[in-house]
Amino acid sequence: MADKKNQVSRRQFLNYTLTGVGGFMGAAMIAPMVGFAVDPLLKGEKDTDYVYVMDVNEITNEPQRKTFQVDQVDGWYESKVDRTAWVYKDENDEILALSPVCTHLGCTVDWNSNQDFPNEFYCPCHDGRYDKNGVNIPGTPPTEPLHSYDFQIQDGKLMLGKAKARKGA
Repeated sequence: MADKKNQVSRRQFLNYTLTGVGGFMGAAMIAPMVGFAVDPLLKGEKDTDYVYVMDVNEITNEPQRKTFQVDQVDGWYESKVDRTAWVYKDENDEILALSPVCTHLGCTVDWNSNQDFPNEFYCPCHDGRYDKNGVNIPGTPPTEPLHSYDFQIQDGKLMLGKAKARKGA
C-alpha cells in the first residue's frame, strides 16, 4: 500500500490546478498591456530628421515663406505634418531659417505685413515684433527671438531639421 504522507489530497490538487490556471490567465491578460506600454519607449527616433525645403540658389536676401512636410509619430500613429519656415540670407550672406511661431503665445508671424513697421516680422495677435534677424524688439510682448531651424546643405539643396530656441534680447 502507498504511503499516505506523500499523496496529494483531492482538495490540494484542485487548489494547485486552479491557482496555476488563474495565474496563467492573469499573465495572458497583462502581457499585452505591458507590451503596449513599453513598445513606444523601445522605438528610436529616425536618423534622417532633415527634410528638403528648397535649392540653395533660390535663397534671396528677402525672407521667403517655405512650407514643407515632416513625419510625425504619435504613439503608433504616423502622419505627415506641414511646417513653415522663413528662409533667407542675412547681411553676412549666411542662411537663416526661422520658425514663424511667435515666442509670446504661439501665433504666426508674417514678414513685412504691417505698414507701421516695415521690414520686420510682425505678430498681429498682440503686436509682437521682431527685427529682420528674428530678434524680438524690446518693449513688445515676445520675450525671446524666433526659433531657428537646424539646417544642412546637401548637393545644393537646403535641408531643414528641428526648430530650436536661440539666444538674444
